[in-house]
Amino acid sequence: MNIDKILEILAYTLPSVVTGLVALYFFKYHMRNEEKRRNFLLRKDKQNLALPIRLQAYERLALFLERISPEKLLIRIKPSGNNSISYLNKLILNVEQEYEHNLAQQIYITDDCWNAIVTSKNAIAQMIRTAAANNEVNTAEELREKILKESIKNDNPTQVALSYLKNEVKKVF
Repeated sequence: MNIDKILEILAYTLPSVVTGLVALYFFKYHMRNEEKRRNFLLRKDKQNLALPIRLQAYERLALFLERISPEKLLIRIKPSGNNSISYLNKLILNVEQEYEHNLAQQIYITDDCWNAIVTSKNAIAQMIRTAAANNEVNTAEELREKILKESIKNDNPTQVALSYLKNEVKKVF
């Protein structure tokens, strides 16, 4: 009779234990899915908030690249005198100020894109310095002409960086 009682108790408890374990499994599975869904929604909300800021950063960096391109830089920055060295310093200072004004934008873009922008800025500064180092350049006007000829003759570094920037914006969408 003892064994019959034990079997009867097992007959009642075993299905309830199995049902409890199945319920526990489904509860854990449901909670895990709910947590994933909440995390997805939070990431989606963050991305929706950050996307306009990132796009604004891309716009500002595109504007930066346009402003430091040699053709636009020489049109915007006129020589104040005839001294090529003072004009050289004025151009380099302007490029550096534009760069410093946009430093914070690196937070919103990839490291590779930022490196392309910094490389472009450095190449423009080097192009200006190289043109000024030429012995044929004595006046500010001659420096302007030399820089323009160099930018036409060589690939424009700002266009390369701008192309990289555009490709990165396409990846965002």
